[in-house]
Amino acid sequence: MGNPWIAIGALALVGLLIPVGMMVISKLLRPSVPEQGKRSTYESGEIPTGDTRIRFNIQYYMVALLFVIFDIETVLIFPWTVIYRSALENGVGLTRTLGPMLVFIGVLVVGLGWAWRNGAVKWVRSPRAEKRKDAR
Repeated sequence: MGNPWIAIGALALVGLLIPVGMMVISKLLRPSVPEQGKRSTYESGEIPTGDTRIRFNIQYYMVALLFVIFDIETVLIFPWTVIYRSALENGVGLTRTLGPMLVFIGVLVVGLGWAWRNGAVKWVRSPRAEKRKDAR
């Protein structure tokens, strides 16, 4: 056979040529109708107001981070639940089977309690939402 690097290089070349070729063909075939509305910040018909950079509340990131942590917890608990019964049937003690998972869940509960106490899961209204509420 030939050199395996030739096949890898050919695959890389094809992997680059297909997307670049599609972009070039798209640029040649698409209609070009420049107008002011397309150049504005939003194309939805709304007139943009204020700065384009909006400061997001840190709560969005905290909730997302907590979701990821507890989502991974679910992924780690699932295999344990699958082997739990077979471990008990093979003579492994209840403490030895259940203990590590209870410690794992306990650490997560302590972390959730800490996050709750520090206000990470308390949703705070933004000043803009408060202004809208007061305007009604």
